[in-house]
Amino acid sequence: MVVRFFASCLVELLQPNVGAAAQRVLRAGGHDPQPVRGATCCGQPAYNAGYAGEARRVARRTLRALGDADTACVVASGSCATMMSHHWPELFEGTADADAARRAAARTVELTAFLTGTAAAGSAGDRPPASGTGDGGSAQEPDGGGPVVVHDSCHALRELGAGATVRRALADAGRTPTEAQGTERCCGFGGSFSVKMPAVSVAMADEKLDNLAATGCMQITSCDLSCLLHLQGRARRRGLALRFDHVASLLDPGT
Repeated sequence: MVVRFFASCLVELLQPNVGAAAQRVLRAGGHDPQPVRGATCCGQPAYNAGYAGEARRVARRTLRALGDADTACVVASGSCATMMSHHWPELFEGTADADAARRAAARTVELTAFLTGTAAAGSAGDRPPASGTGDGGSAQEPDGGGPVVVHDSCHALRELGAGATVRRALADAGRTPTEAQGTERCCGFGGSFSVKMPAVSVAMADEKLDNLAATGCMQITSCDLSCLLHLQGRARRRGLALRFDHVASLLDPGT
């Protein structure tokens, strides 16, 4: 099955290996991922900051790069998939790109939702409830296929229901997720929020890291690289021996 693949600008700029891993995962599932050439950003940073006009200008390039083929657009980011599938129709309403935005929104799906055959739309109720700190277990080396804790990014969890699909994809690959307390809470990144309110952002990251570390697992994953980079930076400042990898890297059959 031919699909369009959008890695996200953050992946392409900072960890292109995540995009490569996601494409290998799709190929292993029998799909033919075709990268969206010429795409840049989905427009979410400007949109979240209240700059709709600027967001349209940025997102329009990516929207037009997608073209109008009737194929799924698989996105390696829960927050970008949310922007494209949930907010593009509103962003482009009343413009010449309105119809194209609605069609693109209807065929956009986050990576793990696509892999598990789950619709992109969902709710927070789709995520299995946290069960305290889980069974913990020994802190096995992450590359050995040991325990993994899922960080639920806000957009993916609350607007896509991707908490369940990330866990399901990991389980299908033989990785059993361990639950942490407060997994549904924000990591404190929030794009420009972490810049405007750094002290609050750091406090939120510390709370999240304390809960993740309490599970005894070293491996943290998510469908959003932005959250992982934020938590990784704070963990390094604190000297915490935690590893942060996008879920595509854990599902990659080449690793």
